[in-house]
Amino acid sequence: MPADPIVLFLTPSGETTARAAAKALGAQLHGRNGSDLDVEITEMAPHLRALFAAGHPIIGVCASGILIRALAPLIGSKLTDPPVVALAEDASSVIPLLGGHHGANDIARQLAATLNAHAALTTAGEVTLGVALDTPPEGWRLENPSDVKSVMTALLSGANATQSGSADWLTPLAARVAQTSPEAGSPVVLHVDGTEPLVYRQQSYVLGVGCARHCPPEELIALVRRTLADNGISVFEIACIRSVDLKADEAAIHALAADLEVPAAFYPVEVLEAHTPRLSNPSDVVFAEIGCHGVAEAAALAAAGTKAILTIEKHKSANATCALACITGTAQEARPRGRLSVVGIGPGDAELRTPQASRLIAEAEELVGYSLYIDLLGPLAKGKPRKDFPLGGEEDRCRYALERAGEGRNVALICSGDAGIYAMGSLVMELLDRAPDKGGVSASARRVEVINAPGVSALQLASARAGALIGHDFCAISLSDLLTPRDQIIKRLHAAAEGDFVIAFYNPVSKRRRTLLAEARDILLNHRPADTPVLLAASLGRPEEKLTPRTLETLEVDEVDMLTTVMIGSTQSRPFQTGDMNAGADGTLIYTPRGYLCD
Repeated sequence: MPADPIVLFLTPSGETTARAAAKALGAQLHGRNGSDLDVEITEMAPHLRALFAAGHPIIGVCASGILIRALAPLIGSKLTDPPVVALAEDASSVIPLLGGHHGANDIARQLAATLNAHAALTTAGEVTLGVALDTPPEGWRLENPSDVKSVMTALLSGANATQSGSADWLTPLAARVAQTSPEAGSPVVLHVDGTEPLVYRQQSYVLGVGCARHCPPEELIALVRRTLADNGISVFEIACIRSVDLKADEAAIHALAADLEVPAAFYPVEVLEAHTPRLSNPSDVVFAEIGCHGVAEAAALAAAGTKAILTIEKHKSANATCALACITGTAQEARPRGRLSVVGIGPGDAELRTPQASRLIAEAEELVGYSLYIDLLGPLAKGKPRKDFPLGGEEDRCRYALERAGEGRNVALICSGDAGIYAMGSLVMELLDRAPDKGGVSASARRVEVINAPGVSALQLASARAGALIGHDFCAISLSDLLTPRDQIIKRLHAAAEGDFVIAFYNPVSKRRRTLLAEARDILLNHRPADTPVLLAASLGRPEEKLTPRTLETLEVDEVDMLTTVMIGSTQSRPFQTGDMNAGADGTLIYTPRGYLCD
């Protein structure tokens, strides 16, 4: 699911234009000191970078330089960067800055038409040729994109050019290119003297596939490519892959989709069974196995339309089948494989969130999690469906997220810090590992794609704020006895103390649990000096962040709450004072030497 466009303005003089642009694009409106905003901007540069990292197309009603300077550290590849457009406050000009061929030029043209502005396009293909040769419209594929640059250079130099086949979207080339074969259809070949011809193919076919469980991906890929080649059909003419939902997690099908660079989606068994009268090769064996008389042929026909017929009947290998149908009508809707992204958002500050986490959140159709954690997402959560759960509802939120993903949705389960450290990552895995009759999730939920996106953990940020406290061996121990038996916690405390690890205490206290932290301190005092450095890191990465330096002897339980990470140094950890009072806690930095330098 692509991220939604965002229109933003920074000054009152740009608000009117920004509102008009947001209305034209159906975009969110973000601004500074405006009314009825989707999101109010407090800090401009971090806000822009968070949106860019999440993949949102950005339309800034501001000077181009503001966008360029804010986003420069994140600019990567023209193939992956989201569109960025600068729109003058008076709506006189709209300038695509990034992603011209990937949406920015289209946004500029749309805004120019709506706002009576000038679209200042700078990409050579569209400025001079009137068409972007490297990005054909939806429904078309270019076989050899690596040859576009040389073809465009030759065309712009006045080289002779001819075109066989026709397509409406290439009409702007008519003044430069002679038509040798005007018939519409696939392929369309653009010949320019001195270059390799560009070959465009219309995506006219649906590929239906089936396979045995754990079919080798290379077997399915080879079967499909051989079948297409034997029948004179290019892989670039395939629009999509369809199969039965029982195979939604089959690696071979997803490997085939990646190989052909087309999407895969799936039908319930009952949908495929309804197409039995149309099949060329119905199978009672398949029906007995899964409940429909065919997968490859039925899936191709369901996706190609009610009047479609099979172009290629079922072909098979030892473990796979495939069939092809030409698109002739409206397809029955198929569901993509559901996806659950278990996302660690770090401590809450957008600057400390990974680009992967931001992108997965932006792509998600629904957000699930503890309400505070979703609120910390700020603009990324705006306008998205969300399901909030209270503290203590961990199993309910994980189960809900998996089942929603099992319905074919793209769901993000939001966790603070790192999702795999005392968070929901392990609970999601446990629910998937259990059989449904043993408290696990449904079969459809077990077929979802799960992506674990790590985040900056509390112990990492606390160490960084302190200096380099976890510069040598360290461990983390949760002092909550809600899930871990108390005797096990005590055993681990003794082991960590004897091992002389730097220790991060998670869940150190609650209103009910007030004794284990004091016990932990006393155990450690039997193995470490009383002046061992301690850092109390509260509300890390949030405006109310507070760092308090202590020693093991002066550590007091009443100074700690559930939002505090308690970092205990080893016998080697060393504090020192710096003149910078903004460094560490009250100018105190703590580090644990690795042993690089000799005393």
